[in-house]
Amino acid sequence: MKKRITTLWICCVMSMLCALAQTQRRDTTTQQNYKIQEVVITESKKARTVSSTAPLHILGRQEMLKTGITDMADALHRMPGINLRDYGGAGGVKTVSVRGFGAKHTGVSYDGIMLSDSQSGEIDLSRYSLDNVDNISLVVGDNDEIFIPARNASTPATLSIQTIGVPTADTAPHLTTQLKIGSFGYISPFLRYEQNFSNKFAFSAVGEYTYAENDYPYSIKNITMTMHDHRTNSRMSSGHGELNFVWNPNPTNRLSGKVYYYDNDRQLPGQVHYYVNVSKETLHDQNAFGQLIYQTFWTNGLSFKWYGKYNWYASRYRDPLYTGGVMDADYWQREAYTSAALLYSPNEHWAFDYSADYFYNNLNSSLATDTRPFRHSILQSVTAKYRHQRLNILARVLYSSYLNDAKDGDGADDMRKLSPSLSFSYKLLDNQNIYVRASYKNIFRAPTFNENYYFHYGSPDLKPESTDQYNIGVTWRSGDEQKTSWQITVDGYYNHVKDKIVAIPYNMFIWRCVNVGKVRTLGTEATAQLTHRFNEHHALTWMGSYSLQDTENRALPGSSSYGLQLAYTPKHTGSMTLSYENPWVNISLNGQGVSSRWANNEHYESTEIDGYWDTNLSAYRSFTFGKHTIEGRFDIKNLFDQQYEIVRFYPMPGRSWQLTINYKF
Repeated sequence: MKKRITTLWICCVMSMLCALAQTQRRDTTTQQNYKIQEVVITESKKARTVSSTAPLHILGRQEMLKTGITDMADALHRMPGINLRDYGGAGGVKTVSVRGFGAKHTGVSYDGIMLSDSQSGEIDLSRYSLDNVDNISLVVGDNDEIFIPARNASTPATLSIQTIGVPTADTAPHLTTQLKIGSFGYISPFLRYEQNFSNKFAFSAVGEYTYAENDYPYSIKNITMTMHDHRTNSRMSSGHGELNFVWNPNPTNRLSGKVYYYDNDRQLPGQVHYYVNVSKETLHDQNAFGQLIYQTFWTNGLSFKWYGKYNWYASRYRDPLYTGGVMDADYWQREAYTSAALLYSPNEHWAFDYSADYFYNNLNSSLATDTRPFRHSILQSVTAKYRHQRLNILARVLYSSYLNDAKDGDGADDMRKLSPSLSFSYKLLDNQNIYVRASYKNIFRAPTFNENYYFHYGSPDLKPESTDQYNIGVTWRSGDEQKTSWQITVDGYYNHVKDKIVAIPYNMFIWRCVNVGKVRTLGTEATAQLTHRFNEHHALTWMGSYSLQDTENRALPGSSSYGLQLAYTPKHTGSMTLSYENPWVNISLNGQGVSSRWANNEHYESTEIDGYWDTNLSAYRSFTFGKHTIEGRFDIKNLFDQQYEIVRFYPMPGRSWQLTINYKF
C-alpha cells in the first residue's frame, strides 16, 4: 500500500516539477501584463453566465440585497435545478442536491478550495451565513475557469462561495458592525474589521454569533383533527470567526490565506407526530481549517498556482432518551490537502491547464466498533480551452485514484477511474448576445466512510457511483443596460447514475450498503431576469426560475419502486422575485415553491408530502454620512403563514420577521 502511494505521488510531483523546470524564465512580468491576466479572470458576471459552455448561475452581494435574499437557503432557492433539504429553523441542517444527483454529488467550494466531510459526504450549508459573502455561483458540469484544482472539477455540480475580499482602495481602517434580531428568540451580531496596510499587504477579521430558540408554532392534521404546538428542543448557539490576508510582494506574485473556526452547540428537534413531540438529542459541531493560495504570472504565457489546506472537524452527539441508556457518539475527522496547477496561454485563443491534487483523510470515533479508516486520494486533470470570436470549447480529462485502508480492520477496495468531459458554446449572431451550448461530463463518486465502514451498515467492497450528464441549452442577454435589459437561459438535460449506493435491510437490525441502484433524470430548467430603469432613481426588476425534473429509479425492473420519482425530489420547482428600487425605501416581494413529493422511493400510501409556495417581503434603505453608511432592513418571511414541510415530520416555521441594522465606518 505505502509503495503504491509513494510511487503515484512521486509521479504527480515529478510531472509538475518537470513542467516548471522547462518553463521558468529569468525575466519578470510587467505591471501591464499582470493587469491583462486579471481582466481575463474577472470577466463580468452577466457575460460569464451567458457565454458559459455549461449552466452557470451567479448571485452577487448587491443582487442578493435588492432581491430580498436573507440567508443561504433563500439564495439557493432562487437557483434552478436545486433541491434543498431543510430540517427547519435557523439551526436546522440544510443540504443541497442538483438535478437529482443527491447531496453527496454536489461539491461546495469556499474561497477557491473544496469543503469536505469524509464521514457523510454532505456539506451542511446552514453553517455559512451571507453576511461575509460577496457572491455565490453554481456551475452544472465543467467550469469555464480552468485554472482551478483538479478536485474542483470532480463533481457533477459545484456550488462556490466567495467571501468579501480584503480592501485595496485606501490604507484607513474600516469597521462593519451589524445586528440582526428576529422571531423565535433569534439574535445575531456580526463584526468585520479590514485594513489595507500598504500596497502590498491587506488584512481582515470577521466575527459572528447566532443564537435562536427556534420554538416556532406549527399545526398538523390527523384526518379531521388539528393539533397546535410549538417546536421543542430546537435551541442553537453558534459562532464563526475568520482571519484573512492578501500579500502582493510584487505585481506578479500573490499569496492569500485564511484561518477559519466554527462552533455550533445545538439541540436536535425530533420528528413531529400527532401527540408526540419529544426529543432530547444534542449535537456539538466544531470545524477549524487554515488554507493558503499562492499564484504567480510570467511573461511567456505561464501561470502557476499552489493550494494548501488542513481541515479538522469534530461532532459530538448525545441522546439521553435512547433505549437502554444514554447514547453518545463522538467523531473526529482530519484532512490534509495540497494542489498545484500550471496554466499555459500561448495566445488569446488557447489555454491549457494541468492540475494535480493530493489529500489525506482519516476518521476515528468513540464507538467500540470503530476501525479508524483512512484514505489517500490523488486527482490529476488536463484541460484545454479554445476561444475564438463566437466559439468557446472546453475539454478535460480527470484521473482519480483513491487508496483505502483502516488501522483496526479491513480497508475498502481501491478505486481508479478516467473521467472525460467536453462542452462548447457558440454565439449565433455577431450583434446579439445569443448563445447555444452543449456539454457532456462523466464523473464518479467514491463511497463515504459511513458507506464503507459504519457498523451494521457499511460495506468495504462497494464500487463508486458513476454518473453521465448531458446538457443542451440557449442563452440570451440584451445589450441595453441603460433603459430595459433582460437575460434568459433555457436548458434541457439528461443524467444517468449507475452503481448507485443504497442501503438494504438484511434483518431488523442489520443493513448493508450495496451497488444496485440506477437513476435516470430528464429535465429542463429556465431562468429570466428583466430590469426596466425609469430614470436614475427608479428601477423595477423581475426575476424568475423554473425546473421540471423527472428523476426515476431504474434499478430493478418489476420492483415496487421501479419507474417512480426518487424520494424528496419534486418534479416542479420555481421562484419569482419583484423588486422596486427608489430613493425612499427599496421593496422586494419574492417567493419560491415546489410541487408535492414522496418521503420514500416506494411511494407508500400516506407518505406524500404536499407542495408549497413560500412568500417573503423585504424593505431596506441605506443612509450615507460622509464616509459612514447606515443600512436598515426589515424582512417578513412566510408572509401568508403557510404550514408546510420540506422533510417529512419536520415542520417549517410559519410567519416570522427579521430586523437588520448595519453600520459601516
